[in-house]
Amino acid sequence: MQKQNTENLKRKSLELQRTKKDLKDLKKYLDELYSFLPLAICSVNLARTVVKVNQAFSNLTGYSSAEIMGRNAEILFFDKKEANILKQSVFKKKEAQVKETTLLTNDKKKVSVRATVKLRKDRDDAAIGYFLAFLDISEVKQFQEELGKKVGKRTKELEDSRKALSNILEDVADAREKAEGEKNKTLAIIKNFSDGLLVFDEINTLSFVNPQAEKFFSVKSQDVVGKFVSDLNTLENFKPLIILLGQELRDFFRKEISLGKNLVLEVSAVPILRENKKSGTLVILHNITREKRIERMKTEFVSLTAHQLRTPLSAIKWTLQMFLTGDLGPINEEQKDFIEKTYKSNERMIALINDLLNITRIEEGRYLYKLMPVNMEEMIQDVIDSLKEEIQGKRINLRFRKADRKIDKIRVDAEKMSLVLQNLINNAIHYTPAGGEIIITLRQSNHDIEFSIKDTGIGIPKDQQNRVFSKFFRGANAIRTETEGTGLGLYIAKNIIEAHDGGIWFDSEENKGSTFYFVLPIKEEFKEFMKEF
Repeated sequence: MQKQNTENLKRKSLELQRTKKDLKDLKKYLDELYSFLPLAICSVNLARTVVKVNQAFSNLTGYSSAEIMGRNAEILFFDKKEANILKQSVFKKKEAQVKETTLLTNDKKKVSVRATVKLRKDRDDAAIGYFLAFLDISEVKQFQEELGKKVGKRTKELEDSRKALSNILEDVADAREKAEGEKNKTLAIIKNFSDGLLVFDEINTLSFVNPQAEKFFSVKSQDVVGKFVSDLNTLENFKPLIILLGQELRDFFRKEISLGKNLVLEVSAVPILRENKKSGTLVILHNITREKRIERMKTEFVSLTAHQLRTPLSAIKWTLQMFLTGDLGPINEEQKDFIEKTYKSNERMIALINDLLNITRIEEGRYLYKLMPVNMEEMIQDVIDSLKEEIQGKRINLRFRKADRKIDKIRVDAEKMSLVLQNLINNAIHYTPAGGEIIITLRQSNHDIEFSIKDTGIGIPKDQQNRVFSKFFRGANAIRTETEGTGLGLYIAKNIIEAHDGGIWFDSEENKGSTFYFVLPIKEEFKEFMKEF
């Protein structure tokens, strides 16, 4: 029995030794773990005195173990009021107390942390102090602040954008309202426009007809809008217009069409451009029936008057000629001088009457009568020869530059073409000072003959050049230089050239001279005809 008790004591002694060793090892493990933990931890007694810290605590606060142990834990808090977390009753609560606060380091720097306080108890469950842990959240706080700033900035930008968008929408609404008002005004103007308007889109479909155009063509808008040009050609009233426009709706300015006996329209077709690209065609129809009627009456009056005047003027001319030739008896030198002046004045009157008659024939479209093959080179030389006396009297150096090769004959009205040449050469002679120079050039290309006459005369003022081919126009400097003249010569010449499907133009500079040009086409059918001879 005694032996058994002894063995039991030995066994218990061994177990106690093992237990002490295990406790020692456990304490060492816990100390190593405590010091190794990345979380900053310190142990505080009930008097809030720091009794132990780990390495992470020293790294965070800058306090070594020797510097902080034995000191009040309140020095760790930047705001001493927040140190109340150590005074609060944690005895009634089993869980740890957590609070975000600002840690004050040993070198007086502030660090944002999350502080956790946990009650320490002994084995009898009696409170012996606190565990105080700090988690560095300064980077998180900085990130939150930066994020807050960015969010705030972005929120402000969004708010500014919202306000700007709201303002833009208000402006757009105002602009749309104004545009709608302008559109209504424009439509009102178009609907009440005295001229007819037709709008074709980019595929040559009629997209708009105003009321005046409906009246001109005796149609309703809904019956023709949406039709192609080719479809409109089937409508009787539209035929003259579509023939003028063509299937491709070519652009032109001021051409005339007749819709019946009592309606004449002046038509202009202009492109509608968007960003320099044609997006349609606008056709403007101006009623010129009244103007044409007045013009016809005026032409008839001028024609009648001219015919009535020409007969007595011719009789006066013959009588004066009889006096000058001595058929009515001898006259002295003074009488002859007066009669010659009267004869010249009468000739000018006859020339004016002839010009007026030519104009009436031009306006009536019955000006070209006898079209025949003509050698332009010979015709020019004939006109020059007829004016030799005037050329020599003014000592003008006139040169006729003929073509290098033989000029083909061209089919023209010889009388009218001779009149063109006389007008152009006469003007060059009259308005070129004595001793000046005139150069006449004639050349031929494959399809046309070009004539030009260049002088060193007075030229035409720049601000008056757009009126040169108008009826009765004479430049201010021309009137001072040559008092006589009707201002009809160039108007007649232009109409003669255009009646032959040619073109006429000029270059001029005041006090330096002028160059007039005209071109006449050599028509293929005439070429073929002439080959047979």
